[in-house]
Amino acid sequence: MRTQIEPLLTIDDLDAMPEDGNRYELIEGEILMSRAPGITHQQVLTNLMESFLLYLAQNRIGRILPGPGLIFDKYNAVIPDLIFVSNERRDQIISGERLIAAPELVVEILSPGTENERRDRNIKRRLYARFGVEEYWLIDPENQQAEIYRLQQGNLRLRETLTDDDEITSPLLPGYACKANQIFEF
Repeated sequence: MRTQIEPLLTIDDLDAMPEDGNRYELIEGEILMSRAPGITHQQVLTNLMESFLLYLAQNRIGRILPGPGLIFDKYNAVIPDLIFVSNERRDQIISGERLIAAPELVVEILSPGTENERRDRNIKRRLYARFGVEEYWLIDPENQQAEIYRLQQGNLRLRETLTDDDEITSPLLPGYACKANQIFEF
């Protein structure tokens, strides 16, 4: 059960947080903190980035960005692990050093711990759906699986869970394919 803080915290409060090595996010006016990602998390991130960059070098349809600040409104600002922004929507989404609207694709890599899993699997997924993220990839290094969610009637619904030699594809990335097990290589 979550208790709502009164008054709600805002982006200004988030910007005032100390530079202490932690990552601070704001969801519904509540500041959530997480520690810096571990080696496994960063290796999965690197593998995904390599896969996206190879694809985008041949298909110049947009940009992939790791760890950008994403501000939805005064009370909601998060730091996804990766986002994809198409060339068509780039000017609507990127403002200065931050994203100010929902990118087409958001990727979160689960960090160990029940609270981290609950945040990414439930809280952030609902937030991303509410603000119109079209596709959400939840990458689970511990179970070596990728869950693919797509926006349907205002909700990000699980479309498939991929493991081993299953190929991750997306209608947002025509021709993109990456075997699930490749993103977990170390």
